[in-house]
Amino acid sequence: MKSKSLYNLILLATVLFYCSCKTVPVTGRKQLNLVPNSMLTEMAFTEYDSVVKASRTLPQYDERAQMVSRVGNRIQQAAESYMQQNNMSKELKSFEWEYNTIEEDIINAWCMPGGKVVVYTGLFPVTQNETALAVVMGHEIAHAIARHGNERMSQGLAVALGGMVLEEALKEKKNETQLLFLGLYMIGSNLAFALPNSRMQESEADKLGLIFAAMPVNRTKIS
Repeated sequence: MKSKSLYNLILLATVLFYCSCKTVPVTGRKQLNLVPNSMLTEMAFTEYDSVVKASRTLPQYDERAQMVSRVGNRIQQAAESYMQQNNMSKELKSFEWEYNTIEEDIINAWCMPGGKVVVYTGLFPVTQNETALAVVMGHEIAHAIARHGNERMSQGLAVALGGMVLEEALKEKKNETQLLFLGLYMIGSNLAFALPNSRMQESEADKLGLIFAAMPVNRTKIS
């Protein structure tokens, strides 16, 4: 009986993988994406807003915030151009780009699904210039474009929800899904940190991020 249940679970996982896989840009690796983009971006946008509002977010007239917006705008243009060149523009349809700088002595930056970016001021003494900042932001944005967050959530849901039909499971287990998202991004009272990705995902973000950072774009000044 146990062996039959295990067989059914493996069969279900195999079917879900082949029916719900996406292709990672650059590497061409197939990944599991079970979570609807609409659900993931809704959670990401809600939590992003809560983090920004609860934090000491720099005003847009601050030179540091302007630099983050300027670099982010360049990375965004490069990402959109790259995806268009590779016939993958539809993968960015759910993106609503936003860049914020938080006054915290923390060496960190992150990008949530949908293009929501935060840079902490503690990163500036390390990066020192826009080129280095572009490498860091390109890496973090690449995680979002490669849908690594969806992949990690999908893996977690596959374990947490077991053999339940996904559509029904997401309806019935909204709290579990939300908690899994919060856990992946370590959402707290006023700070968020993305948990470490796998080495494969980090390598993919390195490659894709460097492409974005190096691509020539129209450097429109952010006022």
